[in-house]
Amino acid sequence: MTSTTVADYVLKRLREWGVQRVFGYPGDGINGLLAAWGRAGDRPVFVQARHEEMSAFEAVGYAKFGRRLGVCAATSGPGAIHLLNGLYDAKLDHVPVLAIVGQTNRSAMGGSYQQEVDLLSLYKDVAGEYVQMVTVPEQLPNVLDRAIRVALAERAPTAIILPADVQELEYTPPGHEFKMVPSSLGIDWPKIFPDDAALHYAADLLNAGERVAILAGSGARSAREELKEVAELLGAGVAKALLGKDVLSDELPYVTGSIGLLGTRPSYEMMKGCDTLLTVGSSFPYTQFLPNLNQARAVQIDIDPKLIGMRYPYEVNLVGDAATTLRALIPLLKHKQDRSWRESIESDVERWWETMRMEAMVEAKPVNPMRLFHELSPLLPADAIVTADSGSAANWYARNLRFRDGVRGSLSGTLATMGPGVPYGIGAKFAHPDRPVIVFVGDGAMQMNGLAELITVKHYWRDWSDPRLIVAVLHNNDLNQVTWEMRAMQGSPKFPQSQTLPDVDYAAFAASLGMGAFTVDSPEQVAPAWERALGADRPVLLDVYVDPDVPPIPPHATFEQMKDSAEALLRGDENRWGVLREGIRTKMQEFLPHRDGGR
Repeated sequence: MTSTTVADYVLKRLREWGVQRVFGYPGDGINGLLAAWGRAGDRPVFVQARHEEMSAFEAVGYAKFGRRLGVCAATSGPGAIHLLNGLYDAKLDHVPVLAIVGQTNRSAMGGSYQQEVDLLSLYKDVAGEYVQMVTVPEQLPNVLDRAIRVALAERAPTAIILPADVQELEYTPPGHEFKMVPSSLGIDWPKIFPDDAALHYAADLLNAGERVAILAGSGARSAREELKEVAELLGAGVAKALLGKDVLSDELPYVTGSIGLLGTRPSYEMMKGCDTLLTVGSSFPYTQFLPNLNQARAVQIDIDPKLIGMRYPYEVNLVGDAATTLRALIPLLKHKQDRSWRESIESDVERWWETMRMEAMVEAKPVNPMRLFHELSPLLPADAIVTADSGSAANWYARNLRFRDGVRGSLSGTLATMGPGVPYGIGAKFAHPDRPVIVFVGDGAMQMNGLAELITVKHYWRDWSDPRLIVAVLHNNDLNQVTWEMRAMQGSPKFPQSQTLPDVDYAAFAASLGMGAFTVDSPEQVAPAWERALGADRPVLLDVYVDPDVPPIPPHATFEQMKDSAEALLRGDENRWGVLREGIRTKMQEFLPHRDGGR
């Protein structure tokens, strides 16, 4: 009878925890694990990315959209290093991910050996909630069980380090003796109820408010119906933090959309006009987009006591699950009879969406990027999952894409790193192989790693019951977000040597992999391209030639500020005339007559 190795036991324990997939890349530092995978019949399934960083991003996407633990694996040294960016994405967006990484043999440690990196020190920040090295078999299963529990409990990345020689040792369990630590499977979560006195205090505060605003984040995703009821009782509008874009449908007339630099004008105006703020499941960091510090009384609800009370001087900080807390709060709230505040919010929202339609239809050379998002909104399948990369794609995702109930969406919210768009989409497909996934990605991120990860799509897409994974590339040959930040924040013109990208035929590359591929270089082609992609029987890439001069105008920008920025650009920006033309055309839509007859 063949003995069970440490590596065999690790995979067995992952299966017992219900782990179905591990995103990884091979290397000799995990050869023992790879051999065990072969003996285990590829259970859990090993999903091979093109790069370890993509493995980590795929694990994050899988965890975000699957609402479960994500697991990634990499070899020692460079492989473990490559995981870091994706793990930091998990850390900053509070996503449970377990990293399993190799290490050189114990006999070589401390000897400046090949690929020897002090991984405990390296991972101490990114996996600071729990990182341990296994040096003897008896440390398992405790180390692995704790790494999983801590990742789930803290919604954070954790890591275990397995030296190569330890992976091949015969597994012996911890015994019933001194300095042994037995372990067990599973975890049953409690329901966290808020303090009753604090609930009454919060209700009194909210009932006293005349102009209530709600800020909802990703922590409120399980409380959709409760949020709707609270908003109705209080006559409130609801703004959504970027990671909470899918918490409530944008078809609700009082949902003002995103908040912040990537936010909407109704969200901005609501926060400037409210006298009461209720924040649910969000740690939105940009205080300047919240009410002035002496303007509003405020209540926060969050399940994490380490994050509550931040960002604003809240009078009441309720620790508890969002849905449970709101259900307890609802009987204490009074229905506000004066609906004038709610009516003004709904009027602003109606006008905003009409403005967005008008801006999306502004002529551009060749395609207005806003139109790409605007045309998708009515076509979005009810069960679609949408991801966006960082950069200008995030602007239009946040402002112009209109979600309805059932649609999920996310991006790198806090780290705002380039590159996760396509691997997030792949992770989403493995979490929900029966749902269509749509990815928006700039050509900079596509060149950085998206092109290579299309090979992963080619490798696995036939395993998905719904084969639709649509990658829409915003093709403008410019690192557009940084270009605009240079103009707006630095007062500097575009620096072509750093900002201009080499031209690539993205559609041709996708076609070479057997994907559906459509080039879109006129506005009339946008809607038909979406229809063809959504009706395809395989993954599709849309290579959309968009105008880099269409400005991502912040919600608080005035016409005078736009005019001043354009004048500054005339002092040497190579795109100055296009920026001036598109900036004025776009901003003017706010002041032109609207179909709703609004002001």
